[in-house]
Amino acid sequence: MLSASKIIRQIVKFMLSFLDKIPYSILIVFSIIMLLIPFRPMPHALEKLIMLKNGTLNRPTDIFDLFYHLAPLILLAIKFFRDYSNR
Repeated sequence: MLSASKIIRQIVKFMLSFLDKIPYSILIVFSIIMLLIPFRPMPHALEKLIMLKNGTLNRPTDIFDLFYHLAPLILLAIKFFRDYSNR
Protein backbone atom coordinates (compact mmCIF):
# COMPACT_ATOMS: atom_id res chain seq x y z
CA MET A 1 0.00 0.00 0.00
CA LEU A 2 1.28 3.45 -0.91
CA SER A 3 1.64 6.10 1.73
CA ALA A 4 0.13 9.53 1.28
CA SER A 5 3.51 11.17 0.75
CA LYS A 6 4.41 8.75 -2.06
CA ILE A 7 1.08 9.39 -3.76
CA ILE A 8 1.59 13.15 -3.52
CA ARG A 9 5.13 12.81 -4.91
CA GLN A 10 3.81 10.80 -7.86
CA ILE A 11 1.09 13.39 -8.56
CA VAL A 12 3.57 16.26 -8.43
CA LYS A 13 5.98 14.36 -10.69
CA PHE A 14 3.17 13.74 -13.20
CA MET A 15 2.06 17.40 -13.12
CA LEU A 16 5.61 18.68 -13.61
CA SER A 17 6.21 16.29 -16.49
CA PHE A 18 2.98 17.55 -18.08
CA LEU A 19 4.18 21.16 -17.60
CA ASP A 20 7.49 20.27 -19.26
CA LYS A 21 5.60 19.21 -22.40
CA ILE A 22 3.80 22.57 -22.79
CA PRO A 23 5.73 24.88 -25.16
CA TYR A 24 6.82 28.30 -23.94
CA SER A 25 4.94 30.03 -26.76
CA ILE A 26 1.58 28.71 -25.55
CA LEU A 27 2.29 29.64 -21.93
CA ILE A 28 3.46 33.14 -22.86
CA VAL A 29 0.42 33.87 -25.04
CA PHE A 30 -1.96 32.41 -22.46
CA SER A 31 -0.29 34.42 -19.67
CA ILE A 32 -0.62 37.68 -21.59
CA ILE A 33 -4.25 37.02 -22.44
CA MET A 34 -5.16 36.10 -18.85
CA LEU A 35 -3.37 39.16 -17.48
CA LEU A 36 -5.17 41.53 -19.83
CA ILE A 37 -8.76 40.24 -19.90
CA PRO A 38 -11.20 41.93 -19.63
CA PHE A 39 -9.65 44.72 -21.67
CA ARG A 40 -12.14 47.33 -20.52
CA PRO A 41 -12.50 49.12 -18.17
CA MET A 42 -9.42 47.67 -16.41
CA PRO A 43 -7.75 44.23 -16.51
CA HIS A 44 -8.82 42.11 -13.53
CA ALA A 45 -5.27 41.22 -12.54
CA LEU A 46 -4.31 44.89 -12.32
CA GLU A 47 -7.51 45.73 -10.47
CA LYS A 48 -6.93 42.94 -7.94
CA LEU A 49 -3.27 43.90 -7.45
CA ILE A 50 -4.38 47.49 -6.73
CA MET A 51 -6.92 46.11 -4.25
CA LEU A 52 -4.12 44.04 -2.65
CA LYS A 53 -1.92 47.13 -2.38
CA ASN A 54 -4.74 49.12 -0.79
CA GLY A 55 -5.64 46.33 1.62
CA THR A 56 -9.15 45.87 0.23
CA LEU A 57 -8.64 42.40 -1.28
CA ASN A 58 -10.59 40.48 1.34
CA ARG A 59 -13.52 38.79 -0.42
CA PRO A 60 -12.85 35.13 -1.27
CA THR A 61 -14.04 35.63 -4.86
CA ASP A 62 -11.56 38.47 -5.36
CA ILE A 63 -8.70 36.37 -4.00
CA PHE A 64 -9.69 33.45 -6.23
CA ASP A 65 -9.95 35.81 -9.22
CA LEU A 66 -6.42 37.13 -8.59
CA PHE A 67 -4.97 33.60 -8.51
CA TYR A 68 -7.07 32.60 -11.52
CA HIS A 69 -5.63 35.42 -13.63
CA LEU A 70 -2.08 34.87 -12.35
CA ALA A 71 -2.07 31.06 -12.71
CA PRO A 72 -0.59 30.94 -16.24
CA LEU A 73 2.13 33.38 -15.20
CA ILE A 74 2.93 31.22 -12.16
CA LEU A 75 3.11 28.13 -14.40
CA LEU A 76 5.41 30.01 -16.79
CA ALA A 77 7.68 30.99 -13.89
CA ILE A 78 7.81 27.38 -12.63
CA LYS A 79 8.63 26.09 -16.11
CA PHE A 80 11.33 28.73 -16.59
CA PHE A 81 12.87 27.98 -13.19
CA ARG A 82 12.83 24.20 -13.81
CA ASP A 83 14.38 24.53 -17.27
CA TYR A 84 17.18 26.84 -16.23
CA SER A 85 17.97 25.24 -12.88
CA ASN A 86 18.51 21.85 -14.55
CA ARG A 87 21.26 23.18 -16.82
